[in-house]
Amino acid sequence: MSVEVAPLTGGLGLKRLGGLWGECLAEFLGTCVLILFGDGVVAMAVAALPESGRAETSTTIFLAAGDWLLITWGWALAVAFGVYIAGGVSGAHLNPAVTLAFALRRKFEWRKVVPYWISQLVGAFVGAALVLWNYHDSISKYDAAAGDKGATLVNGHTNATFSIFATFPSPAFGGSMWGPLLDQIIGTGLLLLCIVAVIDARNTIVKGNLGPLIIGFSVAAIGMSFGANAGYAINPARDLGPRLLAWIAGWGELAVPGTLPGPGGFTAYMWVPIVGPLIGGAIGVLVYDFFIGDVLHARLRLSEAAAEIGRTTKEVDVDDLD
Repeated sequence: MSVEVAPLTGGLGLKRLGGLWGECLAEFLGTCVLILFGDGVVAMAVAALPESGRAETSTTIFLAAGDWLLITWGWALAVAFGVYIAGGVSGAHLNPAVTLAFALRRKFEWRKVVPYWISQLVGAFVGAALVLWNYHDSISKYDAAAGDKGATLVNGHTNATFSIFATFPSPAFGGSMWGPLLDQIIGTGLLLLCIVAVIDARNTIVKGNLGPLIIGFSVAAIGMSFGANAGYAINPARDLGPRLLAWIAGWGELAVPGTLPGPGGFTAYMWVPIVGPLIGGAIGVLVYDFFIGDVLHARLRLSEAAAEIGRTTKEVDVDDLD
């Protein structure tokens, strides 16, 4: 149901909100909501459910695949609702990798790139701060219980509770950054591939304003298929904003520069979920345009030329397009 709503501001304020400033506000709020739901579902799985007595023990997490499905679907809905909230104003990038890819191949204005990035980063930071505020007690109790059972603590915190806010690599990589970097490139490439396919009016059209939900489904698919290697950040703001919050809140070197000492640990990891998604997003949109976009463009040109000269598409000579 749509109703006429009077603005909270008036005069020159409306003019200012109608431009880049309004778009940045939308990116801020959309990203904030994305992190509230996304980090919130991880906080539920890691700390809130165990400490509420709803898990087998006070430190039981990821006992079965269902725990991972809870997180992947939580992030899917987080993305969908973030896009629904901001989409009508800013296009709901909510992700620096999306903004960069759209500037490269979707005529997004380069002058808006850095303001969008800042808005996304601040929105992610604020969203993470609200999650920490809400789940602080459960997180503290989980860290204490895990420490009593011999878990490695950094400034009194575990890597498990750090994972509520930001990502880290699987011990399978042995501390190497190249495997996680490749993982982030592939995952974000798939994300952009799906996004540009969904919004491409020349392709199979998503009807009834279902685009944000379908994009959310793509995030679920990436989490289920590529999530375990490096936590599927696939979004520099989603990782860096909450990571900075965790660093300020006491997780120390786990957050910045992203170091876990000891066996199965890692060193200076924080650059990977920033650089990897930016590279992967650019590759994803280029792959789509080469394999699909150019084909759709060629078919459109053939159809237009056929209509213009009164012949069927098959009868149009390639020279007619010049």
